[in-house]
Amino acid sequence: MALAVSVLGLAASGAHAQEKFTYMTNWYAQAEHGGFYQAVATGIYKKHGLDVTIRMGGPQVNILQIMGAGQADCIMGSSDLQMMIARSGGLPVTTVAAVFQKDPQVLIAHEDVKSFEDMKGKTILISPTATRGYWAWLKGKYGFTDAQTRPYTFNIQPFVADKNVVQQGYLTSEPFAIQKAGVKANTFLFADHGYPSYAATISCMDKTVKERRAAVAAFVRGTMEGWKSYFADPAPANALIKKDNPNMTDEQLTYSVAKLKEMGIVVSGGAATNGIGSIDEARIRQSYDFLVSNQLIDPAKVNTAQAYDISIIQSIKVLP
Repeated sequence: MALAVSVLGLAASGAHAQEKFTYMTNWYAQAEHGGFYQAVATGIYKKHGLDVTIRMGGPQVNILQIMGAGQADCIMGSSDLQMMIARSGGLPVTTVAAVFQKDPQVLIAHEDVKSFEDMKGKTILISPTATRGYWAWLKGKYGFTDAQTRPYTFNIQPFVADKNVVQQGYLTSEPFAIQKAGVKANTFLFADHGYPSYAATISCMDKTVKERRAAVAAFVRGTMEGWKSYFADPAPANALIKKDNPNMTDEQLTYSVAKLKEMGIVVSGGAATNGIGSIDEARIRQSYDFLVSNQLIDPAKVNTAQAYDISIIQSIKVLP
């Protein structure tokens, strides 16, 4: 499914009037995509001269492949680490902004577990992609082992049924479902324990950043203004989110927005002083070194200067 907004206005921010631009998210429409939908719903992209289409991703959708085939201009990386790994694998993708200053990735445990250290010996449900990212960080920091892991199938029932199980999740999603199921649980946000990853990136092919730089800049600016607007009044975006994803409920949207605000997912860190979507060079280096040290990327095939172009977001500075 896709959501489009027609542009009738004149060009702004250097982009041509009614210039078409397609952005693909990493999951079904949800509050975590709120700023993008808000910029459509309230005409912010239109103000900046763009005719934006938002396409939904999903569990079986390879958004990198779709962008590589020219069917999306930019995509939402689940993390900037994921984008560096993709570049190391041969896809010339560049990250230009990151909406989430904190990666919302969490582990969820039953109420008797009070810390990451308490998870040693527990069964931990993780997705295959975790082994190419945060799992290496957890093993290095807390001494977890691969023998503890079992596949996470995006179903909370195994966790609900077994108090010895810990599962992965997204701060704004699975904890809500588990709460609704009547299970008392504790949630552990990696970002509050030193995990350096950014999330909800705007990542584009090198060619797009080079040849359509004004449009990319207009999209980045509109997106950050969209997020500021979304936190002020999420109703316009939420209506469009529910249109794209009819399974989304008002209760889930309300919970997710509250968590995004409470935990500073968007407006903490560099965003407070450098603007929403900002990326810090020191954190880039920290993430890069983590990936290299765990042999998740080949330093001969990717470096930070190639994997990021932060000059666009640095010039925009939409403060919270």
